Amino acid sequence: MTTRTAHAPAAHWATIGESTCTAGLWLLYQLHHWLGRWPFRLAVVPVVAWYWATQPRARAASHEFLAAVAARRGDPPPGRFAPMRHLLSFADTLLDKLLAMSGRYRFHQLQYEGHEPVQQMLNQRRGGMLVTAHVGCLELCQAGAQRRGDFKLTILVHTRHAEEFNRLLRKLSPDSGVELIQVTEITPATAALLAERVARGEFVAMAGDRVPVRPTPGSTAMVPFLGRSAPFPIGPYVLAMLLQCPLYFMACVREGTGHRVRFKRLAERVELPRARRAQALAEHAGGFAQALESVVVDAPFEWFNFFPFWDQPVTPQPVAAPAR
Repeated sequence: MTTRTAHAPAAHWATIGESTCTAGLWLLYQLHHWLGRWPFRLAVVPVVAWYWATQPRARAASHEFLAAVAARRGDPPPGRFAPMRHLLSFADTLLDKLLAMSGRYRFHQLQYEGHEPVQQMLNQRRGGMLVTAHVGCLELCQAGAQRRGDFKLTILVHTRHAEEFNRLLRKLSPDSGVELIQVTEITPATAALLAERVARGEFVAMAGDRVPVRPTPGSTAMVPFLGRSAPFPIGPYVLAMLLQCPLYFMACVREGTGHRVRFKRLAERVELPRARRAQALAEHAGGFAQALESVVVDAPFEWFNFFPFWDQPVTPQPVAAPAR
């Protein structure tokens, strides 16, 4: 799901306007339903081409990111039309999101990596927290696990239209065990609600790659990412400390004709000692950034942050995480 961020002055094309986002997603779904994937791809090319041509900031952000990945991999710099391919990948992923939510994705094409500890937690009815990113198709993670019948997931999002997405989820999948909750900050009431769900063996997911909608001093940490320091939010690790549950990184990226869900345990428990709280938060953010970097280096066109990622206007934590 793509949401409007505080950093970009213009809405991303995929949101199709805040008030019509779900209507646009439903139209994409119906287009595939009647015509199939390749006609969908052909139909979406003019939309992507228009966005590529008229949104220089998003185009430049894509090129900057792809250049950083190329340098990390030792590849040649990306060409002029690499951002176009990047945007087409995002359009394809939007379709995968809808197919996942409706149960129409071919789930035999979904592979897992590092999932054994999470599977054990599900078997034991233990809850936990998943820190994710705007990479690949998170909805496939939800839908694939939900097929077990005992997976309940609450996703914290920054969009004001979370209820509209909940209605779309119910429309596509009436028995969905996924719920979206809109938050701009974690209040004691929100933390108590989420703690109850984790205690029941449910999971909470929160993005760790976008700074808060209303950044405040100390709400982010500057950590290494693709060769430069970038701001990452500390909110997921504060929440994980409050919930006192295991914390895992999770991403789902395209691999061949299917997708691979990747898990990595970041912490069995998040501890934030008062004497070194800022350093501990930066270390947790750095661990997430390291896991995220390993994913995007393998699948660069699965990254969907089309804004100047390294140059976001924030007031970071005073202590930076050490390079790992």
